[in-house]
Amino acid sequence: MDMNKAFFLRNEDRNPKWHHIDATGMVLGRLCTQIADTLRGKDKSHYTPHTDAGDYVVVTNCDKIVLTGDKWDSKIYRTHSGYRGGLKELTAREVSKRHADHLIMHAVKGMLPKSKLSNAMIKKLKVYAGSAHPHEAQLGSK
Repeated sequence: MDMNKAFFLRNEDRNPKWHHIDATGMVLGRLCTQIADTLRGKDKSHYTPHTDAGDYVVVTNCDKIVLTGDKWDSKIYRTHSGYRGGLKELTAREVSKRHADHLIMHAVKGMLPKSKLSNAMIKKLKVYAGSAHPHEAQLGSK
């Protein structure tokens, strides 16, 4: 490799891999930073900021994550419908009971860059509440 030339990863040259993460007993924030780095490709030596160099990530047992402190009751997720009085506030415990995968998806999406690449990156994240998932063929026998 010529040291006088900058390396830019082309879309044709990328070779994404599949990673499996079991979220049992893992802290939400630390888990999501690891996932976001893998989705962006920052854990690779040929990381290029303007190219999607990341891998696919399959997260299982997302209903068994851990929040430190009193965040199960004090962390609030807000949504607004756009109408007057349309603000809805749910605690992390309520969100986890309804949709266990929303906590991880929301945290990872906030850690990705705010650009057109983030839509492609978040599509490579697959989150499941149980231990079963339909991506055994991509992960191989491990």
